[in-house]
Order: sequence, then structure tokens, then C-alpha cells
Amino acid sequence: MIKAKNMEQGLVEINRTAPAWNEIADPSGAKISGRDEFEYLLVIHPDMEVYSKVIAEKQRFHEQYRAKAGSRAKPHITVASFIAKESMEETLIRWIQRVCSGQKSFTVTLNNYSGIPPHTVYLRVQNHLPFNLLTQKLRVINEYVQSNGCPPVKWASRPHLSISGRLPEEVYEQAMREYAQKIFCETFTAGELVLLRRNHAADSCKIINIFGLLPE
Repeated sequence: MIKAKNMEQGLVEINRTAPAWNEIADPSGAKISGRDEFEYLLVIHPDMEVYSKVIAEKQRFHEQYRAKAGSRAKPHITVASFIAKESMEETLIRWIQRVCSGQKSFTVTLNNYSGIPPHTVYLRVQNHLPFNLLTQKLRVINEYVQSNGCPPVKWASRPHLSISGRLPEEVYEQAMREYAQKIFCETFTAGELVLLRRNHAADSCKIINIFGLLPE
């Protein structure tokens, strides 16, 4: 359950029972140097109908290839990831809220499979343009992050929805031979951005804020 805490700033209070997120954005993991620094992710997740179909596909994959990494992760598309101090959160939320308040929802089509050698099998996002336009507007947060001594924001240059990551190379190659022949095509409306926080790439994420987009 998510309760509004301060609508002007876009802050929310998240119930501790909110679903955990543990899918990695970068298999190498983010390097977090300071004790008060966290990894943040901005993500989009599909509607419940597409969500259920992706979950079923993830379960089939992990049953067949016995790959545990990310098997319980909530399906999502990463828009950006970055390291920031917890004290920066409120300002980051205000900046992101300002961008999202003027950003229209958009259609996302997941069209078949591809991979990132040698470790990740994913569903392709057919049209990258809406993501590119969104990240252009969000680049203001990169200036703020770097001005506080944190590394640059990592933008998703190739948006995708991961089926499984951190695979052994031989499992990846075997899976890609099969999944290159499989068909998957589903469409949903991206109507919100979700800001997540975790201590490290291997940890579960906590939902920090949800930013609604304008209707299409």
C-alpha cells in the first residue's frame, strides 16, 4: 500500500510489505563507496496482463535452465540507474516529478527475444524513441548527481525487459539458440515511473516513489 506523504514534492510512504525487487540493471554491479550512498533505479513495469505472461515465461526459463538469478524479480524495464546519497532523495524526487508531470504516457511493445553476451536473455522493446525522449528530459538529474560528487547517471541506451541475467556462458548460448526461434509479442501502456533504491546490485530494492505520467 502506497500513501501520499507530500503531493507537492511527490514523496510517498511505502508499506514494508511492498514486493521486493532484485533484478540487476548491470550484471557487473554498481560500486558504492560511501556508507550513506545507495544505488537508485528508475524503471517502468508492464500492466498486470503482460506482467503475468512475462512471469510465466521467466518461470519456464528458470525451470528449464535451472537459473536462479532474477527468477523472483518483478518484470521491469530500466530507464536509468545511478549512485546517490540518501540526503539527495527529496531533491531528486522533485526533479523527477517535475519531468513526469509534463510527460505523456506511451505505448511499449515487447517483440521477441535477444541477448547480452554472455549473460542475459531479454525481451526486446520495439520502439526506443519514447524512452530516448524521456531520458533527454531527465538528464537534469545527472547534473545534480555529479555536482554532489557521485558518478554519472547510467542511461539505458537499449531498453529491454530481462528474462534472466547472470547466466553462465554455456547456459546463455544454449538458451539463445532456443529463444532466437521463439515468438513473444505484447503491448502495454507505460503510465508511471518507479524509483527504487538498494544497497548493492545483488540486494532487493525498496520502492521510494511512483511518478504518474499524463494520459496518452
